[in-house]
Amino acid sequence: MPGVRRHHFIRGLLFTALLVPAGPSPPGSPAHASIGEETSRATGASVIINGIVLDGTGSAGRKANVRIAGDLIVEVGGTPPAAGDEVVDAAGLTLAPGFIDTHSHGDDQIFDIPDATGATSQGITTIVVGQDGGSSYPLERFFRRLERRPPAVNVASYAGHGTLRERVMGDDFRRHATPDEIDEMKRLLGKEMRAGAIGLSSGLEYDPGIYSAPEEVVELAKTAASFAGRYISHIRSEDRSFWKAIDEIIDIGRQAKLPVQVSHTKLAMRNLWGQASRLIARLDKARVSGVNITGDMYPYLYWESTLTVLFPERDFENRDVAALVLKEIAAPDGLLMTQFDPEPSYVGKTVAEIARLRGGDPTTTLIDMIRMSEAMRLETGHSVESVIGTSMQEPDVEHLLAWPWMNFCTDGYLEGPHPRGFGSFPRVLGHYVRERRVMKLAEAVRKASALAAANMGFADRGLIKPGMRADLVLFDPGSVKDRATPADPHAVSAGIRRVWVNGVVVYRDGKSTGERPGRVLRRAS
Repeated sequence: MPGVRRHHFIRGLLFTALLVPAGPSPPGSPAHASIGEETSRATGASVIINGIVLDGTGSAGRKANVRIAGDLIVEVGGTPPAAGDEVVDAAGLTLAPGFIDTHSHGDDQIFDIPDATGATSQGITTIVVGQDGGSSYPLERFFRRLERRPPAVNVASYAGHGTLRERVMGDDFRRHATPDEIDEMKRLLGKEMRAGAIGLSSGLEYDPGIYSAPEEVVELAKTAASFAGRYISHIRSEDRSFWKAIDEIIDIGRQAKLPVQVSHTKLAMRNLWGQASRLIARLDKARVSGVNITGDMYPYLYWESTLTVLFPERDFENRDVAALVLKEIAAPDGLLMTQFDPEPSYVGKTVAEIARLRGGDPTTTLIDMIRMSEAMRLETGHSVESVIGTSMQEPDVEHLLAWPWMNFCTDGYLEGPHPRGFGSFPRVLGHYVRERRVMKLAEAVRKASALAAANMGFADRGLIKPGMRADLVLFDPGSVKDRATPADPHAVSAGIRRVWVNGVVVYRDGKSTGERPGRVLRRAS
């Protein structure tokens, strides 16, 4: 079903200049630091010893020492630490490339929450923002601000189709764009691509993108392709018109000749359940035909968005549509309100509970709630409601997670109401790898790192090998586990011991360190 709310986007980051590795270590004895012990040096290298290295390729783990100098991995092998090195003893733990969140809404909060603990506590070292068609505008200003005030994580951004459409069409967006308007959007997109956007994102279930013709999106995707960019999409439907929406993104990739990615992939309607094999077959067929299509997803059965997105025709008073939503997409007891400004007491209650409180039926209650929230939204000019909806089933999630071209994401805020913002990657490693055995640990690490990097076009991250950036996560595969729930969405996961971003420790044993070495990752030109 829908991704996170699309309102007030902020986005950013790609490849910046290499840092010069630190100079030779001063003579003396190695400094040894256990996982819980604070050690820092202004000079010299850091060496992680005794850990099992999963290098991101999907190969089995091996015991190796990993040396970091400055922001680079400079050696992987058996060479012992030198005098003056900082030594991290990782006995019993696994070292992996830093995880890459290919669909984040962290741009909404990155300046207020620069430690980004919701991300780093999962082992995430890079977030990709500008999602669902919404991005900061202009990106160059956003990037400059990030460079002046770096966060703990790296940030890359797409340019949002909805953002460009809104700037060109204003409030008159409930129609197809004219050729002149499309040309102006293409001009603005070119500006954003030159600023370093990694491609074009769309949110075709949301205003204003929902009103666009497929031809409009193809033309903009061609502009992104001319800059060697990519396309990522919250597709036009995740339920009633799902197969048509999948065909549309495949066609965009074919016509525009650029890589395309399905955002937060899901089968979010009862009559779609059990069709994961059909979806994978369609995606594989497209790949064989030459379309580089990939996907990302978070490991939960429930999404978070707005009530209004459940009505693709925006016919909020239609009882038949409301009844269909509650029967086929999310039951009344599966729609949990996380924001409802017209009546704050509804927060934390389901539509079923609210209906009982109001003495009405769920269909009438849903229509009344949207009427209330839309009136306030028009008055205030901003979103006033959000909901967590349960629409997926476990066998489909497991099948899709295992598709070789599916990487992981959070689709979350740095601090939001859905537990995916704090728990997605540890949930994969704990629940789906260790407990459910959906895939092997090495494969999960590949999907979280090297595959994600490839799907985003990052060339210098996602692998543990000399010359790569020192984005790393050290974790305990036997205890890593998500703790966040809808009732406690900011609970920090277990088992993530230490996280490095560009060679600097940003998270250690349950706490952010306060270091903020993140960089803007602009598209490699």
